[in-house]
Amino acid sequence: MKITFPHMGTSWIGFKSLLEGMGHEVVLPPPPTKQTLDLGTKYAPEFACLPFKVLLGTYLEAIEMGADTIVSSGGVGPCRAGYYTQVQKRILQEQLGYDVRVITFEPLRRNWVGTYRILRDLVQVSLREFLSLTWLTWQKLLALDAIERESHRVRPLERDTGATSRLVAQAFTDIDKANTVREVKDVTKDNLEKMKNIPQDIERQPLKVGVIGEIYVVLEPFVNLDVVETLGHMGVYVDRSIFLTDWTIENTILDAFRVEGEMNIKEAARPYLPELIGGHGQNSIGETVLYAKRGFDGVIQLAPFTCIPEIVAKSIVPKVSEDHNMPVLTLMLDEQTGKAGISTRLEAFVDLLAMRRARLRGETA
Repeated sequence: MKITFPHMGTSWIGFKSLLEGMGHEVVLPPPPTKQTLDLGTKYAPEFACLPFKVLLGTYLEAIEMGADTIVSSGGVGPCRAGYYTQVQKRILQEQLGYDVRVITFEPLRRNWVGTYRILRDLVQVSLREFLSLTWLTWQKLLALDAIERESHRVRPLERDTGATSRLVAQAFTDIDKANTVREVKDVTKDNLEKMKNIPQDIERQPLKVGVIGEIYVVLEPFVNLDVVETLGHMGVYVDRSIFLTDWTIENTILDAFRVEGEMNIKEAARPYLPELIGGHGQNSIGETVLYAKRGFDGVIQLAPFTCIPEIVAKSIVPKVSEDHNMPVLTLMLDEQTGKAGISTRLEAFVDLLAMRRARLRGETA
């Protein structure tokens, strides 16, 4: 099999390592571009959200590169993401005539037997080797998240604009090349140390902004038009609400054993949205409340256009913002959204937050 999978942030590094170690030829999903989005939009249903279109375009590009198998995840609940692979499979096979296999991992909690059957088909190494590969993959994903977290802290303080981003790119390359857990830990430690040594203006007091929203648009820079890096270059410390390893623990490992996670987020959201509405809608409300309690200056909600859970959250956000005195900027993203327009809105929001901080400090002085 020549396998491909969704491109979502840095996760491709871990998944590539796992699938290659299992004995498969991996067709790396190309980083999404405008061409990818145009391709997906051409064949996607009109009502489909932005992640659906980007993923469909990614699969089409990977198929042209030789992929004959797509491995992705499913889902449950009100969010349409659970139907993505089924609809994309019909488009690829029935509408476009591609002879491609689509493998969908459904949530473990509901599909232990199905997951076992898929793994029995995919895993071409011994159980011991598979467990070792899984642990190496997990360590790579943890390392990638650690590098990103530290970059969010350093970037708004850097004296040489772009130094952090250059080092991050090198760190990702080093983690990709690492073949053992020891190597992963060593290159992570080395790159984190280098990042701390980037010349920084420690006198700066960056604005603190939380980024919330739907997982794909939060994790994939192309889709969110590099919001996190742009804010960092504006001198803003960004706390991203979603990292893949945290999400995996909450929604795969804990959920598989019916352990309730994210209780603090759900408790925070309960006065405004007590029910799960699918996707990350409830999380977006709860995280906004928690960012306010943590003393952040503002929150940015990233939402795909037509995403029902985030639209519901957006309708509630004004009340949360009023109750907790927390400015919130919602960015609805689709194929028509341009980077220049997003940058302009971010600049205006950052200026507003800076003036608000100065006013509040003046009032409490």
